Amino acid sequence: MATLTQARATPVAGRVRQPRAWPLKPADVVAILIAGVLLVAGMWVVHGGLGQLGTPAGLATGLGQITALVGTYLALAQIVLMARVPWIDHVVGSDKLMAWHRWLGIGTITLILSHVALTTSGWAMSSGAGVVSEFLALNEIWDILIATVGTVLLMIVAVTSIRALRRRLAYETWYGLHLYAYVGIGLAFLHQITVGADFIGDALAVAFWCGLYVITFGLLLWYRVLTPIRVSARHRLRVAAVVPESRNVASIYLTGRDMGQLPVAAGQFFHVRFLRGGGWWRPHPFSISAAPNGQYLRLTVKDLGDDSHRMLTVPVGTPVFVEGPYGAFTPELVKRDHVVMLAGGVGVTPLRSILEALPERRHHITFLYREGDASETIFREELLALAARHGAVLRLLEGHRGSSGMPVDPLAPEWLCRQAPDILQADVLVCGSRSFTERVLSSLKTLGVPDDRIHAERFGY
Repeated sequence: MATLTQARATPVAGRVRQPRAWPLKPADVVAILIAGVLLVAGMWVVHGGLGQLGTPAGLATGLGQITALVGTYLALAQIVLMARVPWIDHVVGSDKLMAWHRWLGIGTITLILSHVALTTSGWAMSSGAGVVSEFLALNEIWDILIATVGTVLLMIVAVTSIRALRRRLAYETWYGLHLYAYVGIGLAFLHQITVGADFIGDALAVAFWCGLYVITFGLLLWYRVLTPIRVSARHRLRVAAVVPESRNVASIYLTGRDMGQLPVAAGQFFHVRFLRGGGWWRPHPFSISAAPNGQYLRLTVKDLGDDSHRMLTVPVGTPVFVEGPYGAFTPELVKRDHVVMLAGGVGVTPLRSILEALPERRHHITFLYREGDASETIFREELLALAARHGAVLRLLEGHRGSSGMPVDPLAPEWLCRQAPDILQADVLVCGSRSFTERVLSSLKTLGVPDDRIHAERFGY
């Protein structure tokens, strides 16, 4: 058991299968999304959308149609982006995908609510009824009532995703509420079939929209359900050891069959379910904190809630269900001779594994690790050993800001320059909490570090 319970700062052992490289760029994914919006808008024009804009009622109804179509398309695009499709996830990266997902969510809910308001107003003007009376009358029709229920579910997801409210919710609660988005989008499809302008008298449009839904939920089923089942069944991962790293952090070692055939790169993460005890049905994202070695995976968990608290004492032998690996935060990001790594708290985990995986003494590496409480610093001895092996500069920025041990802001632009003088010539890898990452990114922008040299990964939902 010593090979598991002792943290390794030694070269990666054995041959490890690497994730597939995809010949795409994030801009290609954006181009596909924009092309879809243009196609949807073009179909609305072909079906006479512009011809009904000549009257106030027609204008409201027509705009209600186009907002519904584009809003539905964006909702489906959101699902595809978060379906963990490898050629999207490994190319774009989880941090960018989350940002895209958030902005698409804002666009989706804005367009769908606009659709409800505009369509109701247009029909009210046509019938001479009041807007409220028209809305109530429309919801006496079963398919529109179901769509209204779907819209309410989407609004619940949108409201609970507002950052100020989201921070007050436990991850487990937020995750459960977020599942309603799939139900809401599915319910909206029914009224799109029965009353949607794109479906009336155009078999090609029917095939297009039905195909979008089939592809979207097919990708979701394949990559979020069937692929994890296949991977977990093949490798049969189990907890081999749980090793405390600090008062509220522990490393969990997973072993299984054919570990060298599990395609994973340093810095990537898995969605993990420990199949024992409560909360087994909720996946939690954890980066690997040691470079893949074909023998075990090491996940490092901080006590942040009910589920993560239980994980710190998960029994040895517990079977583990995994989804992944995910993310583009890997050693492949390092293209230059100079590298600066900035870790905040438990955000040190993927950076520690990337440092281990980089070729020895090929780069000039500065590793800055910020931890407010020195007793919470993890991997201290491992990082010292890795730094010695790579000839890297390791700086532990410990202590609460304003204290005697840390009287200045170590993340301020001038202090980052002092700690890493080559930061303007380096690839900069950043990982930590949202507040830590945003503070560092602000300082890097002030220093004038080019965007294409900055690679950030935020922890937290």
